[in-house]
Amino acid sequence: MTRAARPPSFFLPARAPRWLAAALLGALLSACAVGPDYQRPEIDVGQAYKEGQGQVPGWKPAQPRDAAERGAWWQAYGDGVLDGLMSQLNVANQTIAQAEANYRQAQALVRGARAGFFPTVGASAGVTRSGGGSSATAAGVGNQYNLSGSVSWEADLWGRVRREVEASRAEAQASLADLGAARLSAQASLAQNYFQLRVLDEQKRLLESTVAAYERSLQLTENRYQAGVAGKSDVAVALAQLEGARAQRVDLEWQRGQFEHAIAVLVGQAPSRFALAPQPFEQPLPQIPVGLPSQLLERRPDVASAERRTAAANAQIGVAQSAWFPDLVLSADGGFRSGEFAQWLTAPARFWSLGPALALTLFDGGARRAQLEQARAAYDAQAALYRQTVLGALREVEDYLIQLRVLEQEQVVQRRALEAARESLRLARNQYQAGLIGYLDVAVLETTALNSERNALSLMGSRLTASVQLIAALGGGWEGLPPSDESRAASAPAAPQPAASPQPR
Repeated sequence: MTRAARPPSFFLPARAPRWLAAALLGALLSACAVGPDYQRPEIDVGQAYKEGQGQVPGWKPAQPRDAAERGAWWQAYGDGVLDGLMSQLNVANQTIAQAEANYRQAQALVRGARAGFFPTVGASAGVTRSGGGSSATAAGVGNQYNLSGSVSWEADLWGRVRREVEASRAEAQASLADLGAARLSAQASLAQNYFQLRVLDEQKRLLESTVAAYERSLQLTENRYQAGVAGKSDVAVALAQLEGARAQRVDLEWQRGQFEHAIAVLVGQAPSRFALAPQPFEQPLPQIPVGLPSQLLERRPDVASAERRTAAANAQIGVAQSAWFPDLVLSADGGFRSGEFAQWLTAPARFWSLGPALALTLFDGGARRAQLEQARAAYDAQAALYRQTVLGALREVEDYLIQLRVLEQEQVVQRRALEAARESLRLARNQYQAGLIGYLDVAVLETTALNSERNALSLMGSRLTASVQLIAALGGGWEGLPPSDESRAASAPAAPQPAASPQPR
Protein backbone atom coordinates (compact mmCIF):
# COMPACT_ATOMS: atom_id res chain seq x y z
CA MET A 1 0.00 0.00 0.00
CA THR A 2 1.44 3.32 -1.08
CA ARG A 3 1.01 6.34 1.16
CA ALA A 4 0.07 9.62 -0.53
CA ALA A 5 2.92 12.10 -0.41
CA ARG A 6 2.29 15.37 1.43
CA PRO A 7 2.80 18.57 -0.50
CA PRO A 8 6.24 19.93 0.27
CA SER A 9 6.37 22.82 2.77
CA PHE A 10 8.95 25.30 1.63
CA PHE A 11 8.87 27.87 4.44
CA LEU A 12 7.62 26.43 7.73
CA PRO A 13 8.30 23.15 9.52
CA ALA A 14 5.46 20.80 10.22
CA ARG A 15 5.32 22.02 13.81
CA ALA A 16 6.20 25.69 14.00
CA PRO A 17 7.41 26.82 17.44
CA ARG A 18 4.71 28.49 19.47
CA TRP A 19 7.12 31.16 20.66
CA LEU A 20 7.40 32.39 17.07
CA ALA A 21 3.66 33.03 16.76
CA ALA A 22 3.68 34.72 20.15
CA ALA A 23 6.60 36.91 19.10
CA LEU A 24 4.84 37.94 15.92
CA LEU A 25 1.65 38.78 17.78
CA GLY A 26 3.53 40.74 20.41
CA ALA A 27 5.42 42.68 17.76
CA LEU A 28 2.19 43.66 16.04
CA LEU A 29 0.41 44.63 19.25
CA SER A 30 3.28 46.63 20.68
CA ALA A 31 4.02 48.52 17.50
CA CYS A 32 4.19 52.28 17.95
CA ALA A 33 5.25 55.23 15.82
CA VAL A 34 8.06 57.30 17.26
CA GLY A 35 8.28 60.99 16.57
CA PRO A 36 5.83 63.87 17.11
CA ASP A 37 2.28 63.61 15.83
CA TYR A 38 1.55 66.34 13.34
CA GLN A 39 -0.31 69.48 14.30
CA ARG A 40 -0.81 72.30 11.84
CA PRO A 41 1.40 75.30 12.70
CA GLU A 42 -0.63 78.06 14.31
CA ILE A 43 -0.85 81.50 12.75
CA ASP A 44 -3.01 84.53 13.47
CA VAL A 45 -4.89 85.46 10.29
CA GLY A 46 -7.00 88.21 11.83
CA GLN A 47 -10.74 88.52 12.29
CA ALA A 48 -11.70 90.12 8.97
CA TYR A 49 -10.28 91.47 5.74
CA LYS A 50 -9.04 94.98 6.42
CA GLU A 51 -9.93 96.14 2.90
CA GLY A 52 -13.25 94.31 2.98
CA GLN A 53 -14.69 97.23 4.97
CA GLY A 54 -15.79 94.82 7.70
CA GLN A 55 -18.26 93.12 5.33
CA VAL A 56 -16.83 89.62 5.54
CA PRO A 57 -19.16 87.60 7.77
CA GLY A 58 -18.44 84.03 8.74
CA TRP A 59 -14.69 84.53 9.14
CA LYS A 60 -12.84 81.71 10.82
CA PRO A 61 -9.23 80.50 10.98
CA ALA A 62 -8.10 79.13 7.64
CA GLN A 63 -7.85 75.38 7.11
CA PRO A 64 -6.45 74.33 3.71
CA ARG A 65 -9.18 72.69 1.60
CA ASP A 66 -7.52 72.55 -1.77
CA ALA A 67 -9.57 69.53 -2.86
CA ALA A 68 -12.82 71.56 -2.80
CA GLU A 69 -14.50 72.04 -6.17
CA ARG A 70 -13.80 75.42 -7.74
CA GLY A 71 -15.89 75.17 -10.87
CA ALA A 72 -15.39 77.09 -14.08
CA TRP A 73 -14.90 80.48 -12.42
CA TRP A 74 -14.15 82.22 -15.74
CA GLN A 75 -17.73 81.60 -16.89
CA ALA A 76 -18.76 84.41 -14.54
CA TYR A 77 -17.50 86.81 -17.24
CA GLY A 78 -19.93 85.43 -19.81
CA ASP A 79 -17.46 85.38 -22.74
CA GLY A 80 -17.86 82.41 -25.09
CA VAL A 81 -14.43 82.86 -26.68
CA LEU A 82 -12.77 82.85 -23.27
CA ASP A 83 -14.69 79.69 -22.34
CA GLY A 84 -13.37 77.95 -25.46
CA LEU A 85 -9.80 79.01 -24.78
CA MET A 86 -10.06 77.73 -21.21
CA SER A 87 -11.22 74.36 -22.51
CA GLN A 88 -8.15 74.15 -24.73
CA LEU A 89 -5.88 75.22 -21.88
CA ASN A 90 -7.19 72.57 -19.50
CA VAL A 91 -6.40 69.89 -22.08
CA ALA A 92 -3.23 71.06 -23.83
CA ASN A 93 -1.30 73.31 -21.45
CA GLN A 94 2.15 71.79 -20.94
CA THR A 95 2.77 73.29 -17.49
CA ILE A 96 -0.40 71.59 -16.26
CA ALA A 97 0.68 68.36 -17.96
CA GLN A 98 4.05 68.53 -16.18
CA ALA A 99 2.38 69.10 -12.81
CA GLU A 100 0.00 66.21 -13.46
CA ALA A 101 2.93 63.90 -14.24
CA ASN A 102 4.66 65.01 -11.04
CA TYR A 103 1.50 64.13 -9.12
CA ARG A 104 1.41 60.64 -10.65
CA GLN A 105 5.03 60.22 -9.67
CA ALA A 106 4.20 61.21 -6.09
CA GLN A 107 1.35 58.70 -6.03
CA ALA A 108 3.76 55.98 -7.12
CA LEU A 109 6.09 56.93 -4.29
CA VAL A 110 3.22 56.45 -1.82
CA ARG A 111 2.63 52.95 -3.15
CA GLY A 112 6.36 52.27 -2.89
CA ALA A 113 6.40 53.38 0.74
CA ARG A 114 3.40 51.18 1.56
CA ALA A 115 5.30 48.16 0.25
CA GLY A 116 7.33 48.28 3.47
CA PHE A 117 4.32 46.90 5.34
CA PHE A 118 4.50 43.61 3.45
CA PRO A 119 7.06 40.80 3.35
CA THR A 120 9.49 40.32 0.54
CA VAL A 121 9.08 36.94 -1.16
CA GLY A 122 11.68 35.49 -3.49
CA ALA A 123 12.38 32.27 -5.34
CA SER A 124 15.44 30.86 -7.07
CA ALA A 125 16.40 27.75 -9.03
CA GLY A 126 19.77 26.70 -10.32
CA VAL A 127 22.22 23.97 -11.15
CA THR A 128 25.98 24.05 -10.61
CA ARG A 129 28.76 21.71 -11.65
CA SER A 130 31.90 21.70 -9.59
CA GLY A 131 34.96 19.59 -8.87
CA GLY A 132 38.17 19.68 -6.86
CA GLY A 133 41.56 18.05 -6.30
CA SER A 134 44.81 18.04 -8.26
CA SER A 135 43.94 15.01 -10.35
CA ALA A 136 43.22 15.59 -13.95
CA THR A 137 40.58 12.87 -13.96
CA ALA A 138 36.87 13.50 -13.61
CA ALA A 139 36.84 12.11 -10.05
CA GLY A 140 35.20 14.45 -7.58
CA VAL A 141 33.20 16.31 -10.22
CA GLY A 142 29.46 16.53 -9.54
CA ASN A 143 26.26 18.49 -10.09
CA GLN A 144 24.20 20.35 -7.52
CA TYR A 145 20.51 21.06 -8.14
CA ASN A 146 18.82 23.77 -6.05
CA LEU A 147 15.23 25.06 -5.76
CA SER A 148 14.47 27.45 -2.91
CA GLY A 149 12.13 30.16 -1.73
CA SER A 150 12.57 32.90 0.87
CA VAL A 151 10.40 35.26 2.87
CA SER A 152 11.71 38.27 4.76
CA TRP A 153 9.68 40.78 6.73
CA GLU A 154 10.84 43.68 8.89
CA ALA A 155 8.38 44.31 11.72
CA ASP A 156 7.48 47.99 11.93
CA LEU A 157 7.95 48.11 15.70
CA TRP A 158 8.81 51.79 15.92
CA GLY A 159 6.62 53.13 13.12
CA ARG A 160 9.40 53.94 10.66
CA VAL A 161 7.42 52.58 7.72
CA ARG A 162 4.27 54.30 8.91
CA ARG A 163 6.07 57.61 9.16
CA GLU A 164 7.53 57.11 5.68
CA VAL A 165 4.05 56.40 4.32
CA GLU A 166 2.73 59.43 6.17
CA ALA A 167 5.46 61.61 4.67
CA SER A 168 5.01 60.29 1.14
CA ARG A 169 1.23 60.65 1.37
CA ALA A 170 1.60 64.27 2.49
CA GLU A 171 4.04 64.89 -0.35
CA ALA A 172 1.52 63.43 -2.79
CA GLN A 173 -1.17 65.73 -1.43
CA ALA A 174 1.23 68.64 -1.79
CA SER A 175 1.88 67.57 -5.37
CA LEU A 176 -1.86 67.55 -5.99
CA ALA A 177 -2.00 71.08 -4.61
CA ASP A 178 0.88 72.03 -6.92
CA LEU A 179 -1.19 70.71 -9.80
CA GLY A 180 -4.08 72.89 -8.70
CA ALA A 181 -1.77 75.89 -8.38
CA ALA A 182 -0.36 75.33 -11.87
CA ARG A 183 -3.85 75.01 -13.34
CA LEU A 184 -5.17 78.09 -11.53
CA SER A 185 -2.10 80.14 -12.47
CA ALA A 186 -2.42 79.19 -16.13
CA GLN A 187 -6.15 79.95 -16.14
CA ALA A 188 -5.62 83.33 -14.49
CA SER A 189 -2.81 84.20 -16.92
CA LEU A 190 -5.01 83.27 -19.87
CA ALA A 191 -7.91 85.40 -18.63
CA GLN A 192 -5.67 88.40 -17.97
CA ASN A 193 -3.95 88.16 -21.37
CA TYR A 194 -7.30 87.74 -23.09
CA PHE A 195 -8.84 90.80 -21.45
CA GLN A 196 -5.77 92.92 -22.18
CA LEU A 197 -5.90 91.85 -25.82
CA ARG A 198 -9.58 92.80 -26.03
CA VAL A 199 -8.86 96.19 -24.46
CA LEU A 200 -6.18 96.77 -27.10
CA ASP A 201 -8.73 95.89 -29.77
CA GLU A 202 -11.04 98.53 -28.35
CA GLN A 203 -8.21 101.05 -28.27
CA LYS A 204 -7.40 100.23 -31.87
CA ARG A 205 -11.03 100.81 -32.87
CA LEU A 206 -10.94 104.09 -30.99
CA LEU A 207 -7.77 105.16 -32.78
CA GLU A 208 -9.18 104.13 -36.16
CA SER A 209 -12.24 106.30 -35.61
CA THR A 210 -9.97 109.07 -34.30
CA VAL A 211 -7.76 108.86 -37.39
CA ALA A 212 -10.86 109.12 -39.57
CA ALA A 213 -12.01 112.17 -37.62
CA TYR A 214 -8.56 113.77 -37.85
CA GLU A 215 -8.51 113.15 -41.60
CA ARG A 216 -11.78 115.03 -41.92
CA SER A 217 -10.39 117.82 -39.72
CA LEU A 218 -7.28 118.05 -41.89
CA GLN A 219 -9.40 118.25 -45.02
CA LEU A 220 -11.56 120.93 -43.43
CA THR A 221 -8.49 122.90 -42.35
CA GLU A 222 -6.94 122.69 -45.82
CA ASN A 223 -10.19 123.92 -47.33
CA ARG A 224 -10.25 126.82 -44.92
CA TYR A 225 -6.63 127.56 -45.73
CA GLN A 226 -7.40 127.55 -49.46
CA ALA A 227 -10.29 129.89 -48.76
CA GLY A 228 -8.00 132.19 -46.83
CA VAL A 229 -9.82 131.91 -43.52
CA ALA A 230 -7.17 129.76 -41.79
CA GLY A 231 -3.40 129.99 -41.54
CA LYS A 232 -0.74 127.53 -42.67
CA SER A 233 -0.02 126.77 -39.03
CA ASP A 234 -3.50 125.28 -38.63
CA VAL A 235 -2.80 122.86 -41.48
CA ALA A 236 0.51 121.88 -39.91
CA VAL A 237 -1.13 121.27 -36.53
CA ALA A 238 -3.89 119.16 -38.10
CA LEU A 239 -1.36 117.10 -40.07
CA ALA A 240 0.88 116.52 -37.03
CA GLN A 241 -2.14 115.47 -35.01
CA LEU A 242 -3.23 113.01 -37.70
CA GLU A 243 0.20 111.40 -38.03
CA GLY A 244 0.53 111.12 -34.27
CA ALA A 245 -2.75 109.20 -34.06
CA ARG A 246 -1.61 106.92 -36.88
CA ALA A 247 1.64 106.20 -35.00
CA GLN A 248 -0.32 105.29 -31.87
CA ARG A 249 -2.48 102.91 -33.90
CA VAL A 250 0.59 101.17 -35.34
CA ASP A 251 2.14 100.91 -31.87
CA LEU A 252 -0.78 98.76 -30.72
CA GLU A 253 0.09 96.03 -33.23
CA TRP A 254 3.14 94.67 -31.43
CA GLN A 255 1.42 94.85 -28.06
CA ARG A 256 -1.55 92.87 -29.33
CA GLY A 257 0.77 90.39 -31.02
CA GLN A 258 2.58 89.66 -27.78
CA PHE A 259 -0.67 88.98 -25.90
CA GLU A 260 -1.83 86.74 -28.76
CA HIS A 261 1.44 84.79 -28.66
CA ALA A 262 1.16 84.36 -24.90
CA ILE A 263 -2.38 82.99 -25.26
CA ALA A 264 -1.20 80.56 -27.96
CA VAL A 265 1.47 79.09 -25.66
CA LEU A 266 -1.00 78.82 -22.77
CA VAL A 267 -3.43 76.77 -24.87
CA GLY A 268 -0.62 74.53 -26.13
CA GLN A 269 -0.27 75.84 -29.68
CA ALA A 270 2.57 77.32 -31.69
CA PRO A 271 2.11 81.10 -32.03
CA SER A 272 2.39 80.79 -35.81
CA ARG A 273 -0.71 78.56 -35.87
CA PHE A 274 -2.87 80.65 -33.57
CA ALA A 275 -4.90 83.77 -34.27
CA LEU A 276 -7.62 85.53 -32.34
CA ALA A 277 -9.90 87.66 -34.47
CA PRO A 278 -10.96 91.07 -33.14
CA GLN A 279 -14.53 91.42 -32.00
CA PRO A 280 -16.62 94.04 -30.19
CA PHE A 281 -15.92 93.92 -26.50
CA GLU A 282 -17.77 95.41 -23.58
CA GLN A 283 -17.11 93.25 -20.55
CA PRO A 284 -18.96 93.92 -17.30
CA LEU A 285 -17.27 92.83 -14.11
CA PRO A 286 -18.68 89.74 -12.38
CA GLN A 287 -20.29 90.09 -9.00
CA ILE A 288 -17.60 88.78 -6.68
CA PRO A 289 -19.22 88.69 -3.22
CA VAL A 290 -17.46 90.98 -0.77
CA GLY A 291 -18.59 88.81 2.13
CA LEU A 292 -16.85 85.65 0.96
CA PRO A 293 -16.24 83.22 3.83
CA SER A 294 -12.73 82.21 4.72
CA GLN A 295 -13.13 78.83 3.04
CA LEU A 296 -11.99 80.52 -0.18
CA LEU A 297 -8.66 81.34 1.38
CA GLU A 298 -8.48 77.78 2.68
CA ARG A 299 -8.63 76.48 -0.87
CA ARG A 300 -5.58 78.35 -2.14
CA PRO A 301 -3.37 75.65 -3.69
CA ASP A 302 -0.10 77.19 -2.54
CA VAL A 303 -1.35 77.29 1.07
CA ALA A 304 -2.45 73.66 0.86
CA SER A 305 0.88 72.64 -0.69
CA ALA A 306 2.94 74.39 2.00
CA GLU A 307 0.81 72.87 4.78
CA ARG A 308 1.10 69.34 3.40
CA ARG A 309 4.86 69.65 3.02
CA THR A 310 5.01 70.76 6.64
CA ALA A 311 3.20 67.55 7.58
CA ALA A 312 5.70 65.55 5.49
CA ALA A 313 8.63 67.24 7.23
CA ASN A 314 7.09 66.40 10.60
CA ALA A 315 6.82 62.72 9.64
CA GLN A 316 10.48 62.68 8.63
CA ILE A 317 11.37 63.48 12.25
CA GLY A 318 9.81 60.16 13.25
CA VAL A 319 11.74 58.37 10.51
CA ALA A 320 15.00 59.85 11.84
CA GLN A 321 14.14 58.92 15.43
CA SER A 322 13.38 55.31 14.50
CA ALA A 323 17.06 54.83 13.60
CA TRP A 324 17.88 54.79 17.33
CA PHE A 325 15.90 51.58 17.88
CA PRO A 326 16.73 48.01 16.82
CA ASP A 327 15.31 46.48 13.67
CA LEU A 328 13.50 43.14 13.93
CA VAL A 329 13.63 41.07 10.76
CA LEU A 330 11.77 37.78 10.46
CA SER A 331 13.03 35.53 7.69
CA ALA A 332 12.29 32.05 6.41
CA ASP A 333 14.02 29.97 3.73
CA GLY A 334 13.11 26.58 2.36
CA GLY A 335 13.48 24.37 -0.69
CA PHE A 336 15.25 21.36 -2.12
CA ARG A 337 18.94 20.71 -2.68
CA SER A 338 20.36 17.53 -4.15
CA GLY A 339 23.34 16.27 -6.08
CA GLU A 340 21.20 13.99 -8.25
CA PHE A 341 18.42 15.27 -10.46
CA ALA A 342 16.26 12.18 -9.83
CA GLN A 343 16.24 12.90 -6.10
CA TRP A 344 15.81 16.67 -6.46
CA LEU A 345 12.21 17.01 -5.27
CA THR A 346 12.25 14.30 -2.64
CA ALA A 347 11.84 14.57 1.10
CA PRO A 348 15.48 13.80 1.95
CA ALA A 349 16.59 16.72 -0.24
CA ARG A 350 14.34 19.23 1.53
CA PHE A 351 15.79 21.94 3.76
CA TRP A 352 14.37 24.93 5.65
CA SER A 353 15.45 27.65 8.05
CA LEU A 354 13.46 30.10 10.14
CA GLY A 355 14.37 32.73 12.69
CA PRO A 356 14.24 36.34 13.79
CA ALA A 357 17.15 38.78 13.73
CA LEU A 358 17.66 41.94 15.78
CA ALA A 359 20.04 44.60 14.48
CA LEU A 360 21.06 47.77 16.30
CA THR A 361 23.70 50.30 15.41
CA LEU A 362 25.85 50.92 18.49
CA PHE A 363 28.16 53.64 17.19
CA ASP A 364 27.92 55.75 14.05
CA GLY A 365 29.99 58.82 14.90
CA GLY A 366 26.92 61.03 15.47
CA ALA A 367 25.30 60.34 12.08
CA ARG A 368 21.88 59.53 13.55
CA ARG A 369 21.89 62.57 15.79
CA ALA A 370 22.83 64.76 12.83
CA GLN A 371 20.00 63.29 10.74
CA LEU A 372 17.51 63.94 13.55
CA GLU A 373 18.67 67.54 13.93
CA GLN A 374 18.45 67.96 10.17
CA ALA A 375 14.87 66.64 10.15
CA ARG A 376 13.83 68.99 12.95
CA ALA A 377 15.43 71.97 11.25
CA ALA A 378 13.72 71.02 7.98
CA TYR A 379 10.37 70.99 9.77
CA ASP A 380 11.02 74.41 11.32
CA ALA A 381 11.92 75.80 7.90
CA GLN A 382 8.82 74.31 6.28
CA ALA A 383 6.58 75.58 9.08
CA ALA A 384 8.00 79.08 8.59
CA LEU A 385 7.40 78.78 4.84
CA TYR A 386 3.79 77.74 5.51
CA ARG A 387 3.19 80.76 7.75
CA GLN A 388 4.82 83.06 5.21
CA THR A 389 2.65 81.58 2.45
CA VAL A 390 -0.49 82.24 4.47
CA LEU A 391 0.59 85.81 5.18
CA GLY A 392 1.38 86.34 1.51
CA ALA A 393 -2.02 84.98 0.54
CA LEU A 394 -3.74 87.35 2.95
CA ARG A 395 -1.72 90.25 1.58
CA GLU A 396 -2.71 89.44 -2.00
CA VAL A 397 -6.40 89.33 -1.12
CA GLU A 398 -6.13 92.67 0.70
CA ASP A 399 -4.20 94.18 -2.23
CA TYR A 400 -6.77 93.20 -4.83
CA LEU A 401 -9.70 94.17 -2.64
CA ILE A 402 -8.39 97.71 -2.21
CA GLN A 403 -7.34 97.86 -5.87
CA LEU A 404 -10.81 96.95 -7.06
CA ARG A 405 -12.44 99.42 -4.70
CA VAL A 406 -10.14 102.28 -5.70
CA LEU A 407 -10.38 101.47 -9.41
CA GLU A 408 -14.16 101.54 -9.16
CA GLN A 409 -13.99 105.00 -7.60
CA GLU A 410 -11.44 106.09 -10.18
CA GLN A 411 -13.68 104.89 -13.00
CA VAL A 412 -16.52 107.06 -11.73
CA VAL A 413 -14.25 110.12 -11.72
CA GLN A 414 -12.77 109.17 -15.09
CA ARG A 415 -16.24 108.91 -16.59
CA ARG A 416 -17.03 112.46 -15.49
CA ALA A 417 -13.71 113.68 -16.89
CA LEU A 418 -14.43 111.97 -20.20
CA GLU A 419 -17.87 113.53 -20.47
CA ALA A 420 -16.40 116.94 -19.73
CA ALA A 421 -13.68 116.45 -22.36
CA ARG A 422 -16.24 115.46 -24.97
CA GLU A 423 -18.39 118.50 -24.21
CA SER A 424 -15.39 120.85 -24.34
CA LEU A 425 -14.35 119.39 -27.68
CA ARG A 426 -17.85 119.81 -29.10
CA LEU A 427 -17.95 123.47 -28.11
CA ALA A 428 -14.42 124.10 -29.43
CA ARG A 429 -15.24 122.61 -32.82
CA ASN A 430 -18.29 124.83 -33.11
CA GLN A 431 -16.20 127.87 -32.25
CA TYR A 432 -13.53 126.85 -34.78
CA GLN A 433 -16.09 126.44 -37.54
CA ALA A 434 -17.42 129.88 -36.63
CA GLY A 435 -13.92 131.32 -36.91
CA LEU A 436 -13.70 132.32 -33.27
CA ILE A 437 -10.62 130.26 -32.35
CA GLY A 438 -7.68 128.67 -34.14
CA TYR A 439 -7.23 124.98 -34.82
CA LEU A 440 -4.49 124.70 -32.21
CA ASP A 441 -7.08 125.19 -29.49
CA VAL A 442 -9.20 122.43 -31.04
CA ALA A 443 -6.19 120.10 -31.35
CA VAL A 444 -5.37 120.47 -27.66
CA LEU A 445 -8.91 119.52 -26.69
CA GLU A 446 -8.98 116.65 -29.19
CA THR A 447 -5.78 115.26 -27.68
CA THR A 448 -7.26 115.60 -24.19
CA ALA A 449 -10.44 113.80 -25.26
CA LEU A 450 -8.47 111.00 -26.94
CA ASN A 451 -6.34 110.48 -23.84
CA SER A 452 -9.46 110.39 -21.69
CA GLU A 453 -11.00 107.77 -23.97
CA ARG A 454 -7.89 105.62 -23.84
CA ASN A 455 -7.56 106.04 -20.09
CA ALA A 456 -11.14 104.88 -19.67
CA LEU A 457 -10.42 101.74 -21.71
CA SER A 458 -7.18 101.08 -19.79
CA LEU A 459 -9.06 101.51 -16.54
CA MET A 460 -11.63 98.94 -17.66
CA GLY A 461 -8.79 96.53 -18.43
CA SER A 462 -7.18 97.17 -15.05
CA ARG A 463 -10.46 96.39 -13.26
CA LEU A 464 -10.89 93.17 -15.24
CA THR A 465 -7.32 92.14 -14.48
CA ALA A 466 -7.73 92.94 -10.79
CA SER A 467 -10.95 90.91 -10.64
CA VAL A 468 -9.16 87.89 -12.13
CA GLN A 469 -6.30 88.33 -9.68
CA LEU A 470 -8.72 88.53 -6.76
CA ILE A 471 -10.47 85.33 -7.83
CA ALA A 472 -7.09 83.61 -8.15
CA ALA A 473 -5.97 84.97 -4.77
CA LEU A 474 -9.10 83.48 -3.23
CA GLY A 475 -8.27 80.08 -4.69
CA GLY A 476 -10.52 80.08 -7.74
CA GLY A 477 -14.29 80.12 -7.92
CA TRP A 478 -16.67 79.71 -5.03
CA GLU A 479 -18.77 76.74 -6.13
CA GLY A 480 -19.24 73.98 -3.58
CA LEU A 481 -18.83 76.27 -0.58
CA PRO A 482 -21.32 77.27 2.10
CA PRO A 483 -23.18 80.39 0.94
CA SER A 484 -22.22 83.73 2.39
CA ASP A 485 -24.75 85.82 4.29
CA GLU A 486 -25.35 88.00 1.22
CA SER A 487 -26.07 85.10 -1.14
CA ARG A 488 -28.11 83.33 1.53
CA ALA A 489 -30.28 86.42 1.98
CA ALA A 490 -30.69 86.83 -1.77
CA SER A 491 -31.92 83.25 -2.20
CA ALA A 492 -34.09 83.13 0.95
CA PRO A 493 -37.85 82.58 0.55
CA ALA A 494 -40.38 85.30 1.27
CA ALA A 495 -41.05 84.05 4.78
CA PRO A 496 -38.05 84.89 6.97
CA GLN A 497 -36.08 81.87 8.07
CA PRO A 498 -33.46 81.84 10.82
CA ALA A 499 -29.99 81.69 9.30
CA ALA A 500 -27.55 79.19 10.73
CA SER A 501 -24.55 80.77 12.35
CA PRO A 502 -21.14 79.74 10.95
CA GLN A 503 -19.61 77.02 13.08
CA PRO A 504 -16.03 77.56 14.20
CA ARG A 505 -13.56 74.90 13.27
